[in-house]
Amino acid sequence: MQPIRGRVRTGLPALVLGAALLLTSACSGGGDTSGGSGGSDAKGTTAGAKSGTEASKATVSVKPDDGAKEVATSGVLKVSSTGGKLSAVTVADTKGNAVEGKLAADGLSWEPARNLAAATEYKVHAVAKDEAGRESAKDTAFTTLTPQNTFVGHYTPEDGSTVGVGMPVSVNFTRGITNTEAVEKAITVTAEPSVPVEGHWFGNDRLDFRPEKYWAAGTKVTVKIALDGVEGRPGVYGKQTRTVTFTVGRSQVTTVDASAHTMQVVRDSKVLKDIPITAGAPATTTYNGQMVISEKYKVTRMNGATVGFGGEYDISDVPHAMRLSNSGTFVHGNYWASSSTFGSARGEPVGRGAAAEGRREGAQQQGGGGKAE
Repeated sequence: MQPIRGRVRTGLPALVLGAALLLTSACSGGGDTSGGSGGSDAKGTTAGAKSGTEASKATVSVKPDDGAKEVATSGVLKVSSTGGKLSAVTVADTKGNAVEGKLAADGLSWEPARNLAAATEYKVHAVAKDEAGRESAKDTAFTTLTPQNTFVGHYTPEDGSTVGVGMPVSVNFTRGITNTEAVEKAITVTAEPSVPVEGHWFGNDRLDFRPEKYWAAGTKVTVKIALDGVEGRPGVYGKQTRTVTFTVGRSQVTTVDASAHTMQVVRDSKVLKDIPITAGAPATTTYNGQMVISEKYKVTRMNGATVGFGGEYDISDVPHAMRLSNSGTFVHGNYWASSSTFGSARGEPVGRGAAAEGRREGAQQQGGGGKAE
């Protein structure tokens, strides 16, 4: 199937960014836990609890050292024990936000599950037990680095919005990303009802998430962006934490067949309308693929000079224009062509764009975030 195209010089506006988050946890026994126990004296020291006259044989070690500054946000923090096993590890910033972590299966080490936030002071409390159950504890503090170069992600959809079933989560980064694995790991997309959601990179500055097919109508989607402290490329760190939620509205999918000169609008599995259309000429064919209607204009200007077609056209009042791409692909109404053009001819006057007759109500009805194929 082929999509419908037109051009306009307006661009899809970037959306707002976010603010800062840290995730949660600690350890005890043989898995993830939080909290802490055992006695400790002062920051940076180890206290060994005694049973009778014997001190604990367990010793707790923490890296980085107590009081360290400009600590890297990943790959440095590690808590370990000798002579015993870790029973509790808590790492938190000065606001009490805990850091999620993982205790090794042998109980001898603990590491954070994610990167730490930048320019943040963290406090560590760790407890280990020897074979006799005697505890040893250690408390330290350190501060992570303050990055000189940062990046954020401009995201869609907007928080609190209602979208169509084809709408992806799209994040456009302000800097090119080379550490794509770390950045993708820092963004999670979950849906209710649950559905697997995969990420896909477009170049090094755009990351989209979507299910394999369409979202189910009524789905609630939550996007957690935890980029603070993520090194997206050497020396460039994320500076953003944000939670975004949106709702999927009714199901509406529009399919265009440029060869047959038809556009079919299906809402909630029922055919709403079949509309005759005209698509791009052979020299400027309409692009094929799936696209999302992201903006709608009752009237807009389309100027061929803005998309490389010179002075071929400049129409100031193109009706019912629905954006399919940031580069200027639209499905739109057409009042200037004769009625016989629709459903029987190719070579729509406005560049690559395909058009439905502007006087037909169906040209307005297939908006709302559904997909055009």
